[in-house]
Amino acid sequence: MIAGLGAGLGAGVAAGLPTEPTQQAVGYPTLFLLVALGALVPVVPTGALVSSATVVAIHQTAPFSLAAVFALAAGAAFTGDVALYWLGQRGVRSKNGSRLLGALRDRAAPDRLDQARARLRTHGVSVLVLSRLLPAGRIPVMLACLLSGMRLAGFVRGDIPACLAWAATYQLIGVLGGSLFARPWEGVAAAVALALLISAVPGLWRRLRRQNP
Repeated sequence: MIAGLGAGLGAGVAAGLPTEPTQQAVGYPTLFLLVALGALVPVVPTGALVSSATVVAIHQTAPFSLAAVFALAAGAAFTGDVALYWLGQRGVRSKNGSRLLGALRDRAAPDRLDQARARLRTHGVSVLVLSRLLPAGRIPVMLACLLSGMRLAGFVRGDIPACLAWAATYQLIGVLGGSLFARPWEGVAAAVALALLISAVPGLWRRLRRQNP
């Protein structure tokens, strides 16, 4: 399903996609594992993965391909989030903390953590939905939830709609990229570029604000 991703994206897909049963047998598990890993280790561009997998699904004849990508993406994001939160809770309860909790603190700028805490007090777990949709917004809000002592069950209630909204958003990006181009590899390239651009915009905006106060 995620055929053509990586350095050889264009050439690989242009040469011809593997058969649909092969794509599904290899691509579906790969999509799930990579998105779950990206939720645990926030360096994998999971949004771009979902968008590119959506483009490939659009060009398949098998029914429910788009639904399968959506379900796998949302389920994998939820699995990774819950695992990361559970590990973070162990760090909070530990007397000396943990490396994971320290890594989460390092990834959350103090001002963004303060904003996340304020939003959490005002809006409760519903803030998780917005945090999932904003690039680099998930970790500060998750850390705010951990430091506030939110139970895992409360986090799960907010994270379910958050992961569904996130998967739907990046699948829509894939649908737009796939509908603009007749060739699958062109749609994949466009979807990946758009997803990465969306992820990079907030960081660039914050950098410009710091340079021009």
